[in-house]
Amino acid sequence: MLDKTNKTFDQDDLQDMVAANDSGGRNPYGFTKKLIFAVAILWSLFQIYYASPLPFVFQEMLRSIGLGSINVVFDDTKARSIHLAFALFLAYLSYPAFKSSPIHHVPILDWIFAFAATFCASYYLFFYGELVTRFGAPNTQDIVVGIVGILLLLEACRRSLGLPLVIIASVFLLYNYFGQYFPSSWIVSHRTGSLSHIINQQWITTEGVFGVALGVSTKYVFLFVLFGALLDKAGAGNYFIKTAFAFLGHFRGGPAKAAVVASGLTGLISGSSIANVVTTGTFTIPMMKRVGFSAEKAGAVEVASSVNGQIMPPVMGAAAFLMIEYVNMPYSQLITHAFLPAIISYIALVYIVHLEACKMDLKGLERADAAKPWVISVLRGLGSFITICVVYFIIEYGLSWIKTLSPDHALAIVSILVGLVYLLLLKRVAKFDDLEIDDPNSPVVKLPSVKPTVNAGLHFLLPVVILIWCLMVERMSPGLSAFWGSLALCFILLTQRPILQLYRRQGKVAAATKQGFNDLVTGLESGARNMIGIGIATATAGIIVGVVALTGFGVQLSSIIEFLSMGNILLMLILVAIFSLILGMGLPTTANYIVVSSLMATVIVEVGRQNGLIVPLVAVHLFVFYFGIMADVTPPVGLASFAAAAVSGGNPIKTGLVAFGYSLRTAILPFLFIFNTDLLLIDVGFAKGVMVFIVATIAILAFTAASMRYFFDHTKWWETALLLLITFMLFRPGFFMNYISPTERHIEPINIVQEIAHAPVGETMTLKVAGINQYGTPIEFFAKLNVPQGNSGEERIQNLGLTLLDTGEQIEVDGEMTHKIIIDEAQLDSAAEKAGLSWDQTILYVALPRHNTLAKEWMFIPALLLLFGLGFNQIRRRRKIES
Repeated sequence: MLDKTNKTFDQDDLQDMVAANDSGGRNPYGFTKKLIFAVAILWSLFQIYYASPLPFVFQEMLRSIGLGSINVVFDDTKARSIHLAFALFLAYLSYPAFKSSPIHHVPILDWIFAFAATFCASYYLFFYGELVTRFGAPNTQDIVVGIVGILLLLEACRRSLGLPLVIIASVFLLYNYFGQYFPSSWIVSHRTGSLSHIINQQWITTEGVFGVALGVSTKYVFLFVLFGALLDKAGAGNYFIKTAFAFLGHFRGGPAKAAVVASGLTGLISGSSIANVVTTGTFTIPMMKRVGFSAEKAGAVEVASSVNGQIMPPVMGAAAFLMIEYVNMPYSQLITHAFLPAIISYIALVYIVHLEACKMDLKGLERADAAKPWVISVLRGLGSFITICVVYFIIEYGLSWIKTLSPDHALAIVSILVGLVYLLLLKRVAKFDDLEIDDPNSPVVKLPSVKPTVNAGLHFLLPVVILIWCLMVERMSPGLSAFWGSLALCFILLTQRPILQLYRRQGKVAAATKQGFNDLVTGLESGARNMIGIGIATATAGIIVGVVALTGFGVQLSSIIEFLSMGNILLMLILVAIFSLILGMGLPTTANYIVVSSLMATVIVEVGRQNGLIVPLVAVHLFVFYFGIMADVTPPVGLASFAAAAVSGGNPIKTGLVAFGYSLRTAILPFLFIFNTDLLLIDVGFAKGVMVFIVATIAILAFTAASMRYFFDHTKWWETALLLLITFMLFRPGFFMNYISPTERHIEPINIVQEIAHAPVGETMTLKVAGINQYGTPIEFFAKLNVPQGNSGEERIQNLGLTLLDTGEQIEVDGEMTHKIIIDEAQLDSAAEKAGLSWDQTILYVALPRHNTLAKEWMFIPALLLLFGLGFNQIRRRRKIES
């Protein structure tokens, strides 16, 4: 047991760690502290204004009174400039230059850097007219400002994020300049390295620092980070933790299971793995240790669950918002694809905790409520589900009716209705005591009662529901959805305390109102300060993206990676995963994702095509995203593991190793959804989606049991191997079924016209093609086309946009001679051209689906029988030993 002094010291250390990592390690006094506070709030207010409909409303008002020349709407580039200016100014005031630098006042040099960096970032605002007229031809002033701006950005990055990202960005800039002097025979040489070119690309246009990454940080990420900060300040963090413990704490290894669920819920609040570990870990880790978990295992459970918070929809890590821009996909669709892997990963982590508890024969904590029969619990759960469905349909059709009946007043009507729901929820909440933050190191721990715990924070769910509703049902943009969610939270922060005082008739309304206002202001400041590192990271990563675009380095890198992987898609994925993990040891998740996806995403898609695997772009980006997050766990640098070890008192390296072992389930999922896109619910209906979810859950549990070497009992080596085989059969049933009942039949290219004439419309036809890519390299790849409408084979070929030519020659394909059929023309913007087909390519073979083949899902039956048999054998063996 820690004494009071040590405990306080440890808590201070933890908060310092979070501050140094997320919001700055400097804590000045007097005017400087007030200035940082005011600027942070101003930044939050600007971002709320920018994301809201208000600029367009004000612009219309100004136009109606003859002041339309005054522009109050910020275009994307101006908003990015302001966003970066705020981030740089706060970075220099909040982050000391060195460990020995003063932390209670800001040196004069940092003030100079702060104002100079702010000016350079705002350069586009001050000289917009002149920059437009000399687009692409920067003058000396532009070049000087660009050079100073880049240097100050790199220094701010060093202070807030460390050296690794600075070194990588600097290497790319040096390559951009000196690469033009490399011999032309070198694969990495280029001819675009003049200083004017570089500065124009990096600082004047939106291809470098002010590119897509910073734009996503400006439009989307800030509002979601602010949403999390306000939700936390409202008290939702403690509510989520207490609720998880109330429901799960009494189970075997209960505190660890509660930690997993609490961290998943806290992922709504914090996009930072370290902050998530400290927020929930300070409470959950000591309680896990109390029921028997070692310090390292308790810390590892918290790390694994906190890091996974970034993959959990609806509020994923900052990189997810970059993904929607890179993949050109609505956020609602992205989180649909990301949902299944995230949820089964969390289920598997709960199972890991259960297996650890079984291995150590651990018990749960004493429950506050009497146990209810399981039938009652199931019926209550079913009743809650039905109630939620009924409420959903009432809201869905009610809103449609309101918008149809009174479109001009729909917003006001909906706001009033939401307000009434809020008041009713608070009336319910007022009947229960506020949730206190318990001391996890207290000698006696009793779980909170379920009913008062759940009811004490029902109103915290309202802004979350608003956010999800706007994203998934109304299909609003992520920024606008987060705006409405944040607006609801601002209202809750201002009003929850005084309204509760009124309902409880306690009479301290004025003091409660003042405290609510202070919570709101503090939340606005906290949200902005948490964004400093993300804003700097996205801007610095933009340098790398700009260099890649200007020099064509991505093409050279793709050639190198293809050579190293020998054209094998699996080997390439392993190389990309290792690359992400290594970069992630020094880069934050967002910067890691930007670098790896900009360099590798298209390469993976292309190599997949060459291997006959058409990989959806979203699958590739999620692959990179997952391994960027995994870097927070990977020793020896996983900072989340160090934060958890600081709480648990365990060894940080050992904590990291155990957490990495727990995270293996997350590491295999990206490989699996690359080869089986059903896991991303791509082109999957509701019924099949339910089946995929059930089977995938069983599969990940089987893999978890194999990795833990414990199922119903300790597994022998052959049982572990069998569990891995079962996992593979469930995740990749098509791999085995294709040998038993092939799904394709190959036809010679000479017969393509006759065969396509009889193929059902919409059926997928696969072509293996040989040709020269755009860089002059001979390649072979696969293209998939859907059979179009047409009365004859010739007409259908024409409708694909293809013109074929029989050369009369013979070529050898897979050891057999066949007619040489070439593509004489692929019409622009046709289905064939979009599939990558072009003139003068040779068709090597054509494949059409076989009919009346066995569905791959039949492989689930032998896999499940094997799993059942293995489980039955282990149960029998354990009972025999016990008897």
